[in-house]
Amino acid sequence: MRSWTVCILCAVALLGLTGMLVGQQQGPLKDPSVTVAKPRNSDDSKNTEPEQPNIPSAYTKKDKVDVGNLPSFRSEVDVVTVDVSILDNKGHFIPGIPKGNFRILEDNVPQQIRGVNMGEAPLTVALVIEFSNRFQRYWGPVWYQTLQLAWGFASTLRPEDYVAVVAYDIRPEILSDFTTDRSKTQEALSRLQIAAWSEANLFDAITDTAERMSGIEGRKAIVLLSTGIDTFSKITFDTTRKKLQEAGVPIYAIGLMQTLRELMDAYGGMGAMQRMDFLQADNELKTFAKETGGQAYFPRFQGESPQIFGEIHQALRNQYVLTYSPSNKAHDGSFRKIKVELVNPATNEALPVKDEKGKPIKYTIVAKAGYKAPRQVE
Repeated sequence: MRSWTVCILCAVALLGLTGMLVGQQQGPLKDPSVTVAKPRNSDDSKNTEPEQPNIPSAYTKKDKVDVGNLPSFRSEVDVVTVDVSILDNKGHFIPGIPKGNFRILEDNVPQQIRGVNMGEAPLTVALVIEFSNRFQRYWGPVWYQTLQLAWGFASTLRPEDYVAVVAYDIRPEILSDFTTDRSKTQEALSRLQIAAWSEANLFDAITDTAERMSGIEGRKAIVLLSTGIDTFSKITFDTTRKKLQEAGVPIYAIGLMQTLRELMDAYGGMGAMQRMDFLQADNELKTFAKETGGQAYFPRFQGESPQIFGEIHQALRNQYVLTYSPSNKAHDGSFRKIKVELVNPATNEALPVKDEKGKPIKYTIVAKAGYKAPRQVE
């Protein structure tokens, strides 16, 4: 009886994911419009943004990368740059917030903000994809969703954006380095056919990628497609959190298997331990995203993908770029916690944001959790 139930569940999931594949063949998505506040005048025909030079391999840790005067998070000098997104409850970017309403706390100490600018620059994105034999064998239908999500996001990037593809099982494998050639990205994804190992070492893979990307300046992010389950990593969850915070690369996690998990749970196909493993995995993905200044998504239906892609683009492309000189001048290599707030300078209270009709808006501030101070070299 159980075998018939599993077959029925897999068939339902496969039909739904096949529809996702068909629905995604509609070309690039457009970012949702924001009606909260009137943005600054911007004419695409007058955009004179300098062309981003070629980026060397992100997987040579010792190489320094120069990509021009793009916004960056730098800790090797006494100026800290923080990219901040202010999003409403629908995930839309809120523009037009004055400089005087931002406040930055470093280790709970208010900092003097030097500048607040709007930044929009080419993106450098690493697609990190779970691909293990265990995952492919037992959850085969979900793999079609994984490919659909990976290529669906890559196809929404702009021509000048760089993307790399990294798959992981027992270890991460770079299928394609950063490139603007989408045919190379598609070729890399097409190589994901037969997995070799049963392990899915998420912690090792995500920290390795983040550390290698830490030397790249400019707008960068990791888009992680994963169940969130780690089977045999060499490092612990706490060590992973620390390494990701120090690397300073925001993680946008898309959790897999949400629909199939609920179906199996409803029909008794999932045990208590397995259910607990998945809940823990979801919490870990949320933690990685929150502490690095990214976001976590757990789609259950095919129609959620366009909204997820749109929110990621909004958070990455439309950002406030805040700079300040830290009051703590010690070059001790310590980790400094950052908190960004919106305040009313007259009352020093949280800033209320209203829409064009005067109704209050609940908003979320997305920013990095901190940075690692430079260490004095003797």
